[in-house]
Amino acid sequence: MKKELIFLGPPACGKGTQTDKLAKHLNFPHIDTGSLLRAEIKNGTPDGKTAKEFIDKGNLVPASLVANIIKNRLSQDDCKNGYILDGYPRSVEQADMLTEMNKKIDKDTDAEFRAIYFDIDTNLLVERIVNRRSCPVCGEIYNLEFKPPKVEGHCDHDGAELTQRKDDTKEVAQSRFDTYFRETAPLIDYYKEKGALKSIDANGTIDEVWERLLEVIK
Repeated sequence: MKKELIFLGPPACGKGTQTDKLAKHLNFPHIDTGSLLRAEIKNGTPDGKTAKEFIDKGNLVPASLVANIIKNRLSQDDCKNGYILDGYPRSVEQADMLTEMNKKIDKDTDAEFRAIYFDIDTNLLVERIVNRRSCPVCGEIYNLEFKPPKVEGHCDHDGAELTQRKDDTKEVAQSRFDTYFRETAPLIDYYKEKGALKSIDANGTIDEVWERLLEVIK
């Protein structure tokens, strides 16, 4: 059976780490919508050129255009057994669009859609964000408390000096959580009503959350 998966949860809840692990475990493509849009622009595709026009003017890319880019990606052969979609949908409107996309793509395919919600204490998230560091070379993410590098201040893979984002502060973090719960959290109710929501306790170590994740995707 084809598995169509999306992850829901506030910033720094661990979605990214678990997405990478699960994509490798299931041999599914990890579709990062932000990277997908940037690739369309870089490659100069018709959709990419249109998106760039909006971005260059400081405007948001229309939801219909984003949906078309995602639909084209989900229609590719490597998604025929399933996918993990990251960063989409971000609103109920986009969720409706994704539902229609899947209907058109799947047709007679036996498919199962699941939205997995990472339920976590926001106080813990603030600590995660404040302690987050990243490698400017390979992009690996570390956390000084939960996932520290082997050598303090340096990436395990290439030895580069780790950096901290300027917006990784308690004040900015709280603002991001407020925005998330206002704009994106309604998706929890949306998918719950459709019977597609699975919640996992995202408090704990990476390995603990991983085991919980495997249980809900069986």
